[in-house]
This record gives sequence, structure tokens and C-alpha cells, in this order.
Amino acid sequence: MAGFLLRRLLNYLVLVLVATTIGYFVASLSLDPRSNYAGRNPAPPAAVVDQQLSDIGVNDKDPLLERYGHWVSGVVQGDFGRTIDNRPVTGELGTRALVSLRLLVVGSIIGAVVGITAGVVSAVRQYRLSDRLITVFSFVMIATPVFFTAVLLKYGALSLNNAAGSTVLFYTGFETPNLTGSFATIAWDRVAHLILPTLSIALGQIAYFSRYQRNAMLDVLGSDYLRTAQAKGLTRGAALRRHGLRTALIPMATLLAYSFGTMAVGATFTEKIFGWHGMGEWLIDSITRNDVNVVATVTMFTAVFILISGFLADVFYVLLDPRVRM
Repeated sequence: MAGFLLRRLLNYLVLVLVATTIGYFVASLSLDPRSNYAGRNPAPPAAVVDQQLSDIGVNDKDPLLERYGHWVSGVVQGDFGRTIDNRPVTGELGTRALVSLRLLVVGSIIGAVVGITAGVVSAVRQYRLSDRLITVFSFVMIATPVFFTAVLLKYGALSLNNAAGSTVLFYTGFETPNLTGSFATIAWDRVAHLILPTLSIALGQIAYFSRYQRNAMLDVLGSDYLRTAQAKGLTRGAALRRHGLRTALIPMATLLAYSFGTMAVGATFTEKIFGWHGMGEWLIDSITRNDVNVVATVTMFTAVFILISGFLADVFYVLLDPRVRM
């Protein structure tokens, strides 16, 4: 088992290097940091522009491989370079990553747990009222764009707050600025700001996972080994818990892990609408500003995040499928 996981980890490390390299090259070739100096009055001297771009490692007149080598050598030492306005990328990366992870971890866990449970219930009670209600909800949420769901939730919060005459649900930001008080007060403030954006992410995840889990569970319900287990004396519920559910979860392991990984910058609409300054918002803003180092850093962060997610999927496979341990 350890050998299998080690081989997988090495493969993922190679993929992270490849993804980061491609991301840096694409950002360097497609973005134009020099355009940020165009149209200024008075126009800065060309030599000054070249020097400033060289100082942050994005001068298009320097060889691309040289710029890449300089950036990678800094990354190895924990330095991700500087932004287009000459601020350290590393400091902002930590802040942005924590904001996104706070949102994505909670939303993904709720979405996965509720979605898988709904999928199992829907399969076991196929064509009954509960199955039809879950199916209708899933199709409606899958067909609804994420940004529209977020806008509806924000509108609902505004209407509720206006009706109550006070702030019942927070709909912007991830904390109340300059809030002071006890640990419990600050913790509750963070949780209250987390409710709506988390719900925006979780609703789509619930719909998405429930459909996959329902189909996986239906395949298991018709299997010979499940009927054999029941013929040997196990009740239907016990056979499903001991054999059916475990087998049905195997194909979900990769889906859960990689969907969590790709959401690192996939929650851009949610972050923008609810005023969460996370990785997705940072990526969009950086592309607008032609900020090569930030785009490359976000690409690497996403690749590492997917690496971790993929490795967790392999661990789940090992735990769920004994054949992988051989």
C-alpha cells in the first residue's frame, strides 16, 4: 500500500511541475505587463519601465527561460516574486488562500455529505416521492448558474434583513471590519458571514453528487453479490451498509477529491458576489492587471491543491477497495 501511494505521489509532483511551467509560460506569453505603463501623462522613460519590469521579473525583453528560472528559484525558497505594483506575492497568497479554503472546505464537506446521503436515499427509494423530489431539486440546481444562485441568496438576505429591521444574515465580506470582542464574538461573526456563500457552493455540490451517487448505488443494488449476501441471511439494510455502500463509494472518491481541488479558483462568482477576497477573485483581477507572477502562483496553488485532492482520492481507494492494497 505504501509503495502504491508513494508512486502516485511522485506522479503528482511531476504533474504539478508540468502544470506550473505551462501556466508560467502561457501567462508570460499572453499577458502584457508593459501595457500598464501606457497612456500615462507624462509618459515614463522606456529605460525606467524596463528597469521596473526587470525588478519584478516580468520584462518581456529578458529571455523567457531566464525569467522562469529566476521565478522558480525564488519559489523553492518560498518567494513567489512580486506583483505588478511591486508588492510581495507571498504575503497576499497566504491571506487569499486562507479566505478561499475557509469557504471551500466547509461548502465542499456539506455538499459531499448531504449529496451522497441524498443520492443513496434516492436510489434505495427509487421512483418514490422522496426520489422524485431529490431528482427535481438536483436538476433545477444543476441547470441554475452558480452566479444566479448566489444573487438569489443575496437578494433573499436583503429582503429578510429589511423585513426584520436588523442584520439577520450577512451578505458581503468574510468578517465585520474592526470588530472587537471575545473569541466567541469574533468566531460567531466569521460563521455568520460564512452561511450564504457556503450555501451557494453547497447547493450545487449537493445536486451534482446526489445524481452520481444515485446512479452508482443503483448499479450496486442490482449486483449478484448483494443478492448473495441477502440470501446468506443479511437483511437488505445490513447488506447495503456492509457491502453496497462501500462499493458504491469507490467511483465517488475521485469525483469528490478532484471536484474539491478544481473549486480552488472555481468559486470566482461566489467570491465576487459576496465580497470574499479569495483566490478566484485574485486570479481574475491579476489577469486584468497583466500580473504574470500572480497568475503563475495561482496556477501552481491550484495544481498543488489538485495534487493533494488526487492523493486523498488514492487513499480513499486503498481504504475502500482491498484489491488496491496488494
